[in-house]
Amino acid sequence: MRIDPRPLPAVLPFLGELPPLLTRLYAARGVQSEAELDKSLARLIPYQQLKGIDAAVDLLVTALEQRQRILIVGDFDADGATASTVGTLGLRLLGAAHVDYLVPNRFEYGYGLTPEIVAVALQREPQLLITVDNGISSVEGVAAAKAAGLQVLVTDHHLPGDELPAADAIVNPNQPGCEFPSKALAGVGVIFYVLMALRARLRSLGWYANTPQPNIGELLDLVALGSVADVVPLDANNRILVHQGLERIRAGRARPGIKAILEVAKRDAARITSTDLGFILGPRLNAAGRLDDMSLGIECLLTTDVAAAREMAAQLDGMNQDRKSIEQGMQREALAQLKDLPVESMPYGLCLFDPEWHQGVIGILASRMKERYFRPTIAFADAGDGLLKGSGRSVQGFHIRDALAVVASQHPDLIAKYGGHAMAAGLTLREENFPLFAEAFDAEVRRQLCEEDLTGRLLTDGTLAVEEFHLELARALRHAGPWGQHFPEPLFHGVFQLVEQRVVGERHLKVVLKSECGSVKLDGIAFGVDREVWPNPTVRWVELAYKLDVNEFRGNETVQLMIAHIEPR
Repeated sequence: MRIDPRPLPAVLPFLGELPPLLTRLYAARGVQSEAELDKSLARLIPYQQLKGIDAAVDLLVTALEQRQRILIVGDFDADGATASTVGTLGLRLLGAAHVDYLVPNRFEYGYGLTPEIVAVALQREPQLLITVDNGISSVEGVAAAKAAGLQVLVTDHHLPGDELPAADAIVNPNQPGCEFPSKALAGVGVIFYVLMALRARLRSLGWYANTPQPNIGELLDLVALGSVADVVPLDANNRILVHQGLERIRAGRARPGIKAILEVAKRDAARITSTDLGFILGPRLNAAGRLDDMSLGIECLLTTDVAAAREMAAQLDGMNQDRKSIEQGMQREALAQLKDLPVESMPYGLCLFDPEWHQGVIGILASRMKERYFRPTIAFADAGDGLLKGSGRSVQGFHIRDALAVVASQHPDLIAKYGGHAMAAGLTLREENFPLFAEAFDAEVRRQLCEEDLTGRLLTDGTLAVEEFHLELARALRHAGPWGQHFPEPLFHGVFQLVEQRVVGERHLKVVLKSECGSVKLDGIAFGVDREVWPNPTVRWVELAYKLDVNEFRGNETVQLMIAHIEPR
């Protein structure tokens, strides 16, 4: 692992009266003006810049006026679940008479609006069908819905294919010709923008002349959760949405389902951060879609019944424990496939397959293997009927969805279908084509990346001075975000004396450290360490990459280093 300093601009921007360290941190993350740090809703990019927004609102106004039956078709991940919930609750808030949702079971129907899902949807007799977090690639599904006499509104954020579906309206910042400046909206962010536009149109039509205007800001806790869980880049616009959602949660105004998931995870809502959204709430919500049916997650988010929310949150927590157990077994099997392979012989692009692997967990497995071996990784599972489903995760500098497009163009009959974005993608292929695909994918990775790109690299924000290891700075860093994808939480590095070390749980290393000059004593914890290396009583000095965090125990707060990387010095 190589530790490098995060690049800084030659001239630091003026960002107001901020401490020098915060100015440096923001500048290293591309912030160029004080306005980019304004997290008020007034700073959101106007919805008018979204292509297709007027046509979408036309459809929705007609649906509300005519009391049409509206059916939302979502995706089976946390973004899809929150988007389905936001769409359902938001339309009801704005006056829709009949709104329901449908989420495909990933094991029966796969992803997106397929003709098979349209057939299921028709049983509910909808008049307007709305996709959230999917649909931009659903050419056949939209055609089937239109042939059945439905109107279709596609809201999505994924990259489109060569052909767009023939929907009545499409709202997607990544569709051709859309000038919306932020291409990073999650699916839940897109449907929230549609609701903002709809409310404005209804206001102009006089719908709220005699009644209070609905507050769709009540949905921002869900928007924040879906955006962080989907790992979309936290550009200035997404940081506003996430910040506002976090503020609602911290103030105790979150949905009962979100409160219940935090309770079962033993997290204090008043102290929640964006990291908690991604690593505490997101996995528990995703567990339903990975192992069973995402409807449980959506119902947990929809309900206003506190007792019901707690019961469903407990079920989600149990599913997440099951998911962890399945994932650990799959990791052991994947490592066994690679253990006898010399590093110099390892493919640049890893393709892994076991017929017993769980289709709902291969994405996490790919992520874990990518983090361990620092190379693009695709894990495959048996999808039945001679097909394999693959889920891929990439490294910085390698656009995995575009790489699949190159492989598909070079081998036209190799991939049945694929989709995704720069850092994550999914695909389907026939089992007999796996060896050829693995070879073609490795060749494409080798074409784009060199050996140095696969060594692993941690970018840090430099070292902290002895006097900076204090609670006030740790608290300031926690709330200076929200931190997330492309706006990473501050990470520092340094050399420390190792005073104490012990393993807690199964693989967590608790340490007591002294600063290099020996004047400050600090607690630290590293999660998921290699038990063959740690604890190591012969090690006296270590080099760390770490986050400065606040540890609360029995009402007392102390500084704690959250260790991202540790090695003997």
